[in-house]
Amino acid sequence: MSHPRTIELLALPDMPLVQPGDDLAGLILDAVRAADRRLEDGDVLVVAQKIVSKAEDRGVDLGQVTPSAAARRLAEECDKDPRLVELILAESTEVVRHRPGVLVVAHRLGVVLANAGIDQSNVDAGDRGERVLLLPRDPDDSCRRLAGDVRRRTGAEVAVIVNDSLGRAWRNGVCGVALGAWGLPALADLRDRVDLFGRPLEVTQVAAADELAAAASLLQGQADEGLPVVLVRGFAADGSAGGAGDLIRAKDEDLFR
Repeated sequence: MSHPRTIELLALPDMPLVQPGDDLAGLILDAVRAADRRLEDGDVLVVAQKIVSKAEDRGVDLGQVTPSAAARRLAEECDKDPRLVELILAESTEVVRHRPGVLVVAHRLGVVLANAGIDQSNVDAGDRGERVLLLPRDPDDSCRRLAGDVRRRTGAEVAVIVNDSLGRAWRNGVCGVALGAWGLPALADLRDRVDLFGRPLEVTQVAAADELAAAASLLQGQADEGLPVVLVRGFAADGSAGGAGDLIRAKDEDLFR
């Protein structure tokens, strides 16, 4: 990973509300044109998880969910809708922590987060207000396919990150992280490089995809901003195929689980 001196981030305007089955690449390219830009090799598109999940039809009506006995028991302990808890358990491999109002799980993707990333914010909840949105089935593959669609239509070799805002152990507030990545080193290994005094770095790895995801999140916002896609220029993505799975710490190395 070459070290950039300047990085430009631009929240793309005029993105419509995404619906299931929408051509996400087409909508993004329309927004690039609306911003009077053209994509270049090495650009990075940071795309909010919500619009990827919407395009991939990952919405679920809670009215169609029948909670299991296990979900009902856990819902009582967490003070949550048992139907929601059923979905959370179905999307997870482990309940990490729970208490009234809080349910933290290890998602099947490996990410540890609250409620398996399922929520209703910026989601059309339907007539009964019971529609929720799940994370994409495979965010790395979503990034790969989106980058491929952009390349076929524009010729530009771009990287793609799917980001979301998650809470962090020992820190208040949410922060943007990469759930999926393609076309850049999600985890940049700086070991064996030297510092200013010639000492070799022994353990330093940089979560580059998370850092770009967090920077883009500042522009995307958390409420009604309507800016789900950010164009990053200057990072010079190199086409690396490593995905966001590289950022997941193995459970046997995780001191907090």
